[in-house]
Amino acid sequence: MTTSATSPLPPRTPTPAAPPAPTAPSVATKPGSAVREKPAEPDFVPSFARNNTPAPATPQRARNQAHPADATPRSTRIIEWLCSYLPPTQRERVRNYLVLMRLDRPIGALLLLWPTWWALWFAAKDFPSPGLLLIFTLGVFVMRSAGCVINDYADHDWLDAHVARTAARPMAAGRVGKKEALALFAGLLAFAFVLVLFTNALTIKLAFVGAALAAIYPYTKRYTHLAQVVLGAAFGWSIPMAFAAVSNSLPALCWLLFLANILYSVIYDTQYAMVDRDEDLRVGAKSTAILFGDADRVILGVLMATFLLAMTLAGTRSGLHWPWFLGVGIAAGLFVYQQWLLRERGREQCFAAFRNNNWVGFALWLGLLFAVALR
Repeated sequence: MTTSATSPLPPRTPTPAAPPAPTAPSVATKPGSAVREKPAEPDFVPSFARNNTPAPATPQRARNQAHPADATPRSTRIIEWLCSYLPPTQRERVRNYLVLMRLDRPIGALLLLWPTWWALWFAAKDFPSPGLLLIFTLGVFVMRSAGCVINDYADHDWLDAHVARTAARPMAAGRVGKKEALALFAGLLAFAFVLVLFTNALTIKLAFVGAALAAIYPYTKRYTHLAQVVLGAAFGWSIPMAFAAVSNSLPALCWLLFLANILYSVIYDTQYAMVDRDEDLRVGAKSTAILFGDADRVILGVLMATFLLAMTLAGTRSGLHWPWFLGVGIAAGLFVYQQWLLRERGREQCFAAFRNNNWVGFALWLGLLFAVALR
């Protein structure tokens, strides 16, 4: 579990206390009676039930950092090592592009990779062909990078610049312009489309839907608290594409996995949104973390149980052996651990719970791998 000494997340800046409001004249009470104070408002309530206040100014020092506060040290070192081989005049620009693509935050790509691999193994009912495995694995990293670029394009001025954790992102800090970001987004989409051309006609048609979902998602958090559901659809669209590429069909199992992935995405992205919930409230961003309010852990528990049920049904429909169900059991244990991390809704603990979902995806894929091998 991450401690405050090693956490990549900056501490929250306390908001200056407002001057006390004038109090109403006291009323007479019976001798010995106690005056009942008004109960304090819960820490977390839906945004529509709370008045938003302007976000505090983000320190300039945070904006000037080369990497955002949530970048992982290992990935940051790899990026710096790669940039060291470039001409000095190009290092800063390339570094900014790589950070904009979130290559210093690989956790998001892994959370997209595991459902894609689930779909490939379920669709093939065996080890998928090396060609398709390569295409979809590369496609995951390319499309995740494209999604991050368009996300920062949409959020850099109205949201990221006002949140301490994201203020150092390249667009929020002004190190990458809008035209550069759009050109990079278009280039990544073009590369992903070239990869899809090596599949079949149905997969190519589905790819256009996936690109649209990736472009729409960043704007949904301005208008709906269910942006995490749209994210789940965008992240999970690789599932019907994988079934289409393997079997040229979209069976019921495909859509069961797709719906399960939406649940999975809502779980981990709600935990992610809980990290910045107070700052999002001030800025006016919407999320399931804000919508759920102080019922967040209970609702997450229901979503976790429903996701595990859906994955169990997927295994029974496919006739999988015991390793798959062992993987589902391990995933259940990891969810219990996440609930324990979230017990106090601490900033670093919410982020640790979010990252732990990488192990949930890996445990399920590993169980699927061995279950298929036993057939």
